[in-house]
Amino acid sequence: MYRLIERLYPICRSLTGNGVRQTLKILQEHIPLTVHEVPSHTPVFDWTVPKEWNIRDAYIKNSTGEKIVDFQKCNLYVLGYSVPIRKKISLAELKAHAFTLPERPEWVPYRTSYYKENWGFCLSHNQLSALPDDQYEVFIDASLQDGQLSYGEYSLKGQTDAEVLISTHVCHPSLANDNLSGIALAVFLAEQLSARSLRYSYRFLFTPGTIGSITWLSLNEAKVSKIKHGLILACVGDEGKVTYKKSRRGDAEIDRAVVQALKDSADPYDVIDFSPYGYDERQFCSPGFNLPVGCFMRTPHGKFSQYHTSADNLQLVKPEFLGDSLDKCLSIIDVLEGNAIYVNQNPKCEPQLGKRGLYGSIGGQTERKNYELAMLWVLSFSDKNYSLLDIAEKSGLKFEAIKSAAEALVERKLLRESAPRYRHRRHNRETLR
Repeated sequence: MYRLIERLYPICRSLTGNGVRQTLKILQEHIPLTVHEVPSHTPVFDWTVPKEWNIRDAYIKNSTGEKIVDFQKCNLYVLGYSVPIRKKISLAELKAHAFTLPERPEWVPYRTSYYKENWGFCLSHNQLSALPDDQYEVFIDASLQDGQLSYGEYSLKGQTDAEVLISTHVCHPSLANDNLSGIALAVFLAEQLSARSLRYSYRFLFTPGTIGSITWLSLNEAKVSKIKHGLILACVGDEGKVTYKKSRRGDAEIDRAVVQALKDSADPYDVIDFSPYGYDERQFCSPGFNLPVGCFMRTPHGKFSQYHTSADNLQLVKPEFLGDSLDKCLSIIDVLEGNAIYVNQNPKCEPQLGKRGLYGSIGGQTERKNYELAMLWVLSFSDKNYSLLDIAEKSGLKFEAIKSAAEALVERKLLRESAPRYRHRRHNRETLR
């Protein structure tokens, strides 16, 4: 994952343009991603697909011809979506088009002007403060014209048509945690799941932030009812503890599955309520869709000082934290995949487990006690009304213990699985609910 981030880091990405296409092409080396192109001016609900922006070069030169800002050295130096310009201006006019961080004078901020035509440069506050009163040549070799919005999509077919959505944004330039880490995690999660036998189908989206998810929802409204669980992946490579932002529903199965997996890990974590500010969970959870989609992060956006600055670099993300994020996402998937409803086949009083070899079959006193306790919990609540996740929550036991107990009881014909909750495409939305 870290090597993929290193490879993607130099690319200048934005809402649209060749940087996004180049990124998606690299991802196709890992997974069979389908790239979609949506023309500029396409209406998507209350929005319109914007013009395509591409940049080739940019700089600021002083009166002696020295480049004091060079896009080739850092693609954050240019205000995103800047219109082309070449002119000589005073220091005062340059300052009117300059963006800095006085509180972090060594860092270059990341700024954009997506929906209002403008031009500008982002530079460190120390750079700007050191400029003498002089004439400066500003040059931005960019184009803003009719084109396409690009996004990637990859679907994995499971036993049912019910889907788990995994989405991440691909619109930021050289920012490692936000969100090359999310891109890398989604790619490697897709690779891992492609080797599994899956109950759910999985849909992976790699879209520009906000406008990308709005575009996908607008063009794929007929598919939305298949989405039963969803995660947005962002800022997953830093050293902070995992933070999960709940779906708008707050008590959806994905919310409960994430909390269960994080609790079972025994690592510190935070869970925060939904708010209409953040990443693309805002679009999937909007009232007209109200999909069960939460956001999986480590340190949330805006809560680490390097956020949207040049300090969000390859030193901020670490392989061990990327690996931990992947492990925890796989644990969440394990809960979703394993959360079935069972029926006790011997419901009148406790069955005798000893004669079936179910007592004392696991080594280690604590482990054996938890395993036996898990079997009793599963037998007690397997009456078509409780899922394994319900039982894990009630018992306080790890989901894996409850699932293993259920599997052992099925093998001894003391339990059978109830009809799956999500069966076939022909079922209507009410049935699926």
